[in-house]
Amino acid sequence: MAVLIDTSVLIALERGPGRLDDLPLDESRAISVITVSELLHGVHRATGRQRAQRHAAVERILAEIEPVPITSLVARVHAEVWARLAAAGTTVGTHDLWIAATALAHGLGVVTRNVRDFERVPGLRVIAA
Repeated sequence: MAVLIDTSVLIALERGPGRLDDLPLDESRAISVITVSELLHGVHRATGRQRAQRHAAVERILAEIEPVPITSLVARVHAEVWARLAAAGTTVGTHDLWIAATALAHGLGVVTRNVRDFERVPGLRVIAA
């Protein structure tokens, strides 16, 4: 099995002394292109030294992990899950829903610090970080 690492985990690693290799996972790892965007958004919002540090951290992540793209299959899963959640009166953040759909489309779990939101997605294997 393999997992998608959510942005929340990567941000926590950036802020602390940890590294991707420190995650206690026996599974191969990937990230969504949505996570790439979220991480780069953080770079662009920062200034000065913090911006340089964030940029370096994001580039290290991208050198280690190939992002999983959004494909038509992912879009189909996204639309189905979005409709099911809406019918149930449940919401999940826009970016989190794309990450969840990517994981579901590829048979991956999601490693996150935001368990509460991801657990709302039916059929998604959620791993607390």
